[in-house]
Amino acid sequence: MSTIFPAVQPEMEETTSALPLAQEVKWGYQAGTPVFSAGAPVIVTGAEAVKVWCWKALKTPRYRHDVYSWAYGSEAEDLIGQAFTADVKRSEAIRHVREALLVSPYVTGVGEISVEFTGDRLMVQCSVSTVYGEVDLNV
Repeated sequence: MSTIFPAVQPEMEETTSALPLAQEVKWGYQAGTPVFSAGAPVIVTGAEAVKVWCWKALKTPRYRHDVYSWAYGSEAEDLIGQAFTADVKRSEAIRHVREALLVSPYVTGVGEISVEFTGDRLMVQCSVSTVYGEVDLNV
């Protein structure tokens, strides 16, 4: 049976846009502040830059600051005061970590995530696969 609509589809044009080299200001994780040298911020690139981005994304509450897009940050703070069981809180924290990190085009995957609740603090340890290799993250 013939049809008036041709079966030929137009060819899609292949576009491969390479990501620019990731750059961030070096971060002092213990102090939670940027690192400066001679009055100027120290710039890191590659895997270390992605690690800084991930650390800051997990520390930043999503939807709170107008300077960030709504895709940036973590919703783990929403677990505070919820009457969930420990297993549900752990599961939700892991989900929030994955969602926060996988927004970045430089992050290709998130490995085993370990979460620990100590009082009102959430401690996260995980390995993050980036386009530059794997980094370990402790937040």
